[in-house]
Amino acid sequence: MIAFLAIIRLVLSGKDESQVKKTANKGPSFRLWTFPVLVDGPFGVVTAAEMIGVILFSVYIIWAVIMYSIRSVDRLSSLHVQDMKEKSAMLLELTGRRFGFIGLTCLAFLFIPVARGSVLLRAIDIPFEHATRYHVWLGHTTMALFSLHGLFYVIGWAMRGCLVEELIEWKNVGIAHLPGVISLAAGLLMWVTSLPGVRRKKFELFLYTHQLYVVFVVFLALHVGDFIFMMVGAGIFLFMLDRFLRFFQSRKTVDILSATCFPCGTIELVLSKPANLHYNALGWIFLQIRELSWLQWHPFSVSSSPLDGKHHVAILIKVLGDWTEKLKGHILNLSVEQPEMEPLLLHNRILTASVEGPYGHESPYHLTYENLILVAGGIGISPFLAILSDILHRINDSRHCLPRNILIVWAIKNSDELPLLETIEMEAICPLYSDKLNLEIQTFVTRESQPSLEEGKRAKTMHTSISPGFSGCRMSSLAGTGNVVWSGLYVIISTIGLVIIVALLDIFYINPFNVTYWWYKGLLLIGCMAASVVIFGGLVIALWHLWERKTSLKEEPEDTTKKVDMLQQHEASLQKNLEEARSVNTIRYGERPDFQEIFGSHAKSWGSVDIGVIVCGPPTLQSSVAKECRRQNLQRRGHQAIFHFNSHSFDL
Repeated sequence: MIAFLAIIRLVLSGKDESQVKKTANKGPSFRLWTFPVLVDGPFGVVTAAEMIGVILFSVYIIWAVIMYSIRSVDRLSSLHVQDMKEKSAMLLELTGRRFGFIGLTCLAFLFIPVARGSVLLRAIDIPFEHATRYHVWLGHTTMALFSLHGLFYVIGWAMRGCLVEELIEWKNVGIAHLPGVISLAAGLLMWVTSLPGVRRKKFELFLYTHQLYVVFVVFLALHVGDFIFMMVGAGIFLFMLDRFLRFFQSRKTVDILSATCFPCGTIELVLSKPANLHYNALGWIFLQIRELSWLQWHPFSVSSSPLDGKHHVAILIKVLGDWTEKLKGHILNLSVEQPEMEPLLLHNRILTASVEGPYGHESPYHLTYENLILVAGGIGISPFLAILSDILHRINDSRHCLPRNILIVWAIKNSDELPLLETIEMEAICPLYSDKLNLEIQTFVTRESQPSLEEGKRAKTMHTSISPGFSGCRMSSLAGTGNVVWSGLYVIISTIGLVIIVALLDIFYINPFNVTYWWYKGLLLIGCMAASVVIFGGLVIALWHLWERKTSLKEEPEDTTKKVDMLQQHEASLQKNLEEARSVNTIRYGERPDFQEIFGSHAKSWGSVDIGVIVCGPPTLQSSVAKECRRQNLQRRGHQAIFHFNSHSFDL
């Protein structure tokens, strides 16, 4: 029901810019969502609003444990058990049962943050890259409670001398133990491989082991039956809807219109998309290259503004691991072979991409600040190129746009990363933009004490590029963050379908045949959920797909030609863009950003205003920026500026 209300809210809010306009308040003010409270430690940067949520949730768990323990002791006293061993075993089992119940409460929310296009997250404007950390916190809490649940039962059964018999017991009426053991084992495997040390060193092991969530959920339903499983069923059902929609979107191949390899080890891909697929400048996509792997999906932030063009989206990829090394090698091989190959042979050797998304913020919050400080580390400059392009387009088109003062602080290791600034054509987007926008870029080259290349030499070895061309394959608009009406119908009709299937099953099967087995009814409920997603949700997806094809046919045939011409012009103007970027770029070699000096000086020059700080980079950079934002705010006096911390980094 909350999801239904969220859909109504999203439809009524539409695509207007009222949220941007209403933030133009009279003076600076604190906001719980952007005030960092914790900046160090295992939780990363935690804002005041997140801290309040964590405290309330922790208080509930502690209160529930205490109250259930008191109730268990009272119940045990009423049974008048004399044997101390039997009494201790019963107390352990009762306590374990309560831990299981509290764990189910956490599990009810566990799947919601990882439903990437969830209407719940969209309604409160929490993008999935932020919500994943809530999934991590809930996951640790849930598995800790379930582990205590199982441990207390195991100890109690061992004290009674019936451990093996209880572990393999599969009751028809009541809780079935063996499915619970299997579910807990799958959960423990996911939990162990998701610990930070294992996840960083063996990411693929973490990723593939996490697919055991199917075993975990199915055997949990067998363990507790349909009635208790309904406590967690809503969140799991919304996740199933999201996963089914993502599956259909990712089946479609997408044209890579161009691929550029920069000498710093960064790749720019330009992907084809339909005009009716909208995204935010702070959006993300998941990318799969089938020539490299059919299993691996990697998240990348978009580096192009939605106003750059209706039919393409660009991303920047830093070459860091095996997958990105293979991608770079594939592009370099194609760039060597391309001039000598026949078009038909070349077409068979181009990269084949599949895409999920775009996902991200529902509203463009970067437009709600008149003053922006964008802090990037290395490839973290990617989303800020999209932000800058978006702002320039809006100023040029006289659309409502608050930002007028922008400072970009960019920390890079080597100067060969500087050409990444050339991917944005500032003068071409907004001629004489300096009259309307105060833009300053401070670049810190940390591992070089002086320029390593002369300007002319760097221009000659700038990049390697290929343009495979356009064959008509665009990204699918079947995205959870796409058309609000269609995504809303998908959720509503699938839910109504679930109610219908469950009602028919009760009327024509469960009641006439007197089905009473708990585990069997739990399995039937899981089957009903899957059937409603496939049948009713599949029907909506089919209609959505037909609508997508119909609207795409209305696009002008010359759009493809225009896109190819635009890419050629983009290639021709890269050097001009680099010179343009240098005109506003102050490069400092052998230094690291002094955030205290940078933030303090700009707070004085900009006056009593709200300053939006967006950081994209490694955790250490986020922590340093958040610490300085907190320090500046706590030491604020009178009418000084207020710094609002925002993070745009994705980390599983």
